[in-house]
Amino acid sequence: MAALASGLELAESAASYALASTAMVTPPMLSRATPCRAWDLATLLDHVTDSAGVLQEAISAGRTGAVAAPGGSGPVARLRRQLSALLATAAAAGPADHPVAIGDRQLAASVVAITGATELAIHGWDIAVACGRPRPVPPVLAVVLLATAPLLVPAGARHGLFADPVPLRGPACPGDELVAFLGRQPFSGPGPFRGDCDGSAWSA
Repeated sequence: MAALASGLELAESAASYALASTAMVTPPMLSRATPCRAWDLATLLDHVTDSAGVLQEAISAGRTGAVAAPGGSGPVARLRRQLSALLATAAAAGPADHPVAIGDRQLAASVVAITGATELAIHGWDIAVACGRPRPVPPVLAVVLLATAPLLVPAGARHGLFADPVPLRGPACPGDELVAFLGRQPFSGPGPFRGDCDGSAWSA
């Protein structure tokens, strides 16, 4: 399997997972707190819309930059439209890897896709938690992202991106291991959020 195809498959799986999480959101929930510090659910949805737009542009145009927000009557509609567009772009992309310009740097498209998949998966989980519904990251997706996360989020680069890993008590499913590594307390039902994140993987 080509590197980009592998990265695209991860991005598609994460986008599909995040898209399904949006189905839980109702208008009264938009002011709810989320596992992301200082972000309510509406802000989180807008952030994920931006991240999905950046990933779509990286896949389709080989660069990242200002992305026009998709049309829609609210944050849920905008995010659903953007995730659907990302899925269509990923499905149509060719298998050959290529460089993506990010500021003055260039990264392989496969690396960008895996980074984007991590972002979409963890925020898909955040959306579900904000809605009060346990919905683990799919095991197959979580296992692969767990293997790459220490490279994408090394200990010295967490500030402004993710909180410190959360210790787990006993065995855990891959989805719980992933969210704990990215600074969140695995969801255990109603109660205050103990996990925390500081921002976006795209902000570095």
